[in-house]
Amino acid sequence: MVSFPSKVVVPDTVLFRELEGRGVLLNLKTESYLSLDDVGTRMWTLFTTEPSIQAAYDRLLGEYDVTPDVLRHDVETLLGEMLDHGLVELKGE
Repeated sequence: MVSFPSKVVVPDTVLFRELEGRGVLLNLKTESYLSLDDVGTRMWTLFTTEPSIQAAYDRLLGEYDVTPDVLRHDVETLLGEMLDHGLVELKGE
C-alpha cells in the first residue's frame, strides 16, 4: 500500500521522455520500462513535482472528473507498478 504523505523520488538510473502528451519511463539499470497515456503522464508529472503523493492526489482530484475512491485506487495502482519496476522510490514513509 502506498503512503500518501510520502514523496516520490526518481532514481538516477531512470529516464522519462514525453512525446505528444504520452510518456515513457525507462530504468537503465534493469531495462524495465513503462508506457504512460496522457492521464498517466499527468500523474507522473504531479508525483514528481508535488511535495507529497497526497498533494499530487489533491491536484488530480481537482483536475479530473473522478470519485476520490477511484482516484485513490488509480494512484495506488500506478505507483505500485512504478515501484515494482524500480522506476520510483518513496521517501518519508
